[in-house]
Amino acid sequence: MTTTKKIQSALISVFDKNGLEPIVKKLHENNVIIYSTGGTETFIKDLGIPVVPVEDVTSYPSILGGRVKTLHPKIFGGILNRQDHEGDVQQMQEYAIPQIDLVIVDLYPFEKTVASKAPEADIIEKIDIGGISLIRAAAKNFKDTVIVASVDEYELFLNMITEGDGATTLEQRRLLATRAFHVSSNYDSAIFNYFNTDETVLKISEANGQTLRYGENPHQKGFFFGNFDEMFTKVHGKELSYNNLLDVDAGVKLMEEFKNEAPTFAILKHNNACGVAQKTTMVDAYLTALAGDPTSAFGGVLIANGKIDVATAEEINKLFCEIVIAPSYDEEAITILQSKKNRIILIINDVELPNKQVRSCLNGILVQDKDYITDTKEHLNFVTNLTPTEEQIDDLLFASKICKHTKSNTIVLVKNKQLCASGTGQTSRVDALNQAIEKANTFNFELKGAVMASDAFFPFPDCVEIANNAGITAVIQPGGSIKDELSINYCNENNVAMVTTGIRHFKH
Repeated sequence: MTTTKKIQSALISVFDKNGLEPIVKKLHENNVIIYSTGGTETFIKDLGIPVVPVEDVTSYPSILGGRVKTLHPKIFGGILNRQDHEGDVQQMQEYAIPQIDLVIVDLYPFEKTVASKAPEADIIEKIDIGGISLIRAAAKNFKDTVIVASVDEYELFLNMITEGDGATTLEQRRLLATRAFHVSSNYDSAIFNYFNTDETVLKISEANGQTLRYGENPHQKGFFFGNFDEMFTKVHGKELSYNNLLDVDAGVKLMEEFKNEAPTFAILKHNNACGVAQKTTMVDAYLTALAGDPTSAFGGVLIANGKIDVATAEEINKLFCEIVIAPSYDEEAITILQSKKNRIILIINDVELPNKQVRSCLNGILVQDKDYITDTKEHLNFVTNLTPTEEQIDDLLFASKICKHTKSNTIVLVKNKQLCASGTGQTSRVDALNQAIEKANTFNFELKGAVMASDAFFPFPDCVEIANNAGITAVIQPGGSIKDELSINYCNENNVAMVTTGIRHFKH
């Protein structure tokens, strides 16, 4: 039996009718019998094309407020019958079941309804029953039946039947079935995740996949699954790479800490901040952040918590950088930044970030809540005789925010709301501190009066001693070591202020 099959009959019942008209007209040109329901039936009639109501086949009207329309043996028999199976052929004749070669159906917009914060009763009504059943039935029987399960497949299908003169190949039907199961599985996952309260069960289904040029390195394949266009408006530049996306992610998470605060600018390389500053103007914030490490800033990712104006854009334009991100730009600022053709310019939209973090691990995945705690003055426990000044407290909290988003083990040094230096990803906290001090000295920072943040406690007083000798006068750390008193005592003896938070911010 040939695997190429001519479409002679079709069931069409869709929620979204955009793009449907040329398909219906093409089917009519090929003398295809069309069955339909409700609004789709009216749509086809209005095109002047003959259509057979489904109730004429089932002898049942649409009932229960439209919840039951196509759920009937004469419909599903027409879709699921095996045309090369003798028993199926006999039963089709015995029960006068019409053959259905093509099913075009989509699903109620469940995810959009949830996202709209609609009442639960409205959400429940958007759980499709007939549509999902039709999709699964037609996809299961792809050897004989064509399934078009989404408006996204309309163009592909129209091209198929145009080029095939109303016929499809087995390979084409299998491709459409695969896409249909993708639609149905994604839909079921969305419904499950709406109801699910058991955190030990995880279902992830991303409908939007994008092939990247490569992964971390050119010999690795890379893909991004997610709705990038929901989060960003890309104004200019080349396509983002795997590593670009990781740096953008790190920058967005860091800058979320400074949302609605005074002008703040950050420069990132390899997921870590190499410059961060908060000032009264964005251009001052940028220039101060850049001064933190102008060497590492080359080729970096730049992100601001507010509008990038012309003055800031002119300064940024002097630097080779990969990406610039901000919630808004002056029109002239965009023109200036566009002068470098490959520079990526992104407008970040006000989108809520996921509250779960997922990463692969061994033969499975790890899932955790995002670190949603930002250290504030209310978290501070003043453990030394010397209490930090208000200015020092501001710097300590500023340093803590940066520390939270820097690879462990880490030490962050800050002065006047400027990142002086950090020690990142070290196996020893002492090494992290020495790295930070050496880097600060390289760029001629005066550390006298600076503050230090650590992402975990000090089991020994060695770090506070090194910091004190470098001129650091205040420290923020989680505390919690059984030897906390050793560090506290050293600070008391050397007029160093220390606060603990009781909250660790490891980032592995």
